[in-house]
Amino acid sequence: MILCVTGPMAAGKNAASEILEKKGFATVDADTVAHAAIDNARDSILQAFSSIAKERKIGLLDADGKIDRRALGKIVFSDKKLIAKQESIVYPEINRLLEQFIQEHSNTDTVINATVLYKVPLISRMDCILYIDSPSLLRFLRARKRDGMKACQILARFKMQRNLFTKYKKANADIRRVWNIGSREQLEKKIDSFLAGSRLRG
Repeated sequence: MILCVTGPMAAGKNAASEILEKKGFATVDADTVAHAAIDNARDSILQAFSSIAKERKIGLLDADGKIDRRALGKIVFSDKKLIAKQESIVYPEINRLLEQFIQEHSNTDTVINATVLYKVPLISRMDCILYIDSPSLLRFLRARKRDGMKACQILARFKMQRNLFTKYKKANADIRRVWNIGSREQLEKKIDSFLAGSRLRG
């Protein structure tokens, strides 16, 4: 079984991935993979964005000579076209690395923990999308406690993700929504129920 665990900010997808890992799934966090993909695509990123970085007096490299992701973010998040340009460079490498992870764990149930997997071809290989969700107010309170972010930053992230469930539905994926509104133990019971149903159908 190959699952994508996804959901909006502070809904509980990391907790769900941890629960599945304890049940024997091999898990990979797409954010970690994205960092590796950016390192691998270093030369292409420099070629694409160095001139803009120079104009804005932004250093694209950190002290170790790697791409400074925050600096890159300052450039690309100012323009949708620049976001698309970055994604065209980085996302194919993310897809390749995730494909590699699946191949390396071909004898094991696998979880891809990812917010925007619908943007890469690998989405078509998922047996199911486990969409972890929670009410906005609960997610806001969790994010404040967990990350200590300013309210405006949290709300901006929420706005960016407001159509996330619809985007996964448009990907024609087999998607199951699980509401995480209680304890971790309650979430685990819901995941157990999901797995039992999925394996019966499989």
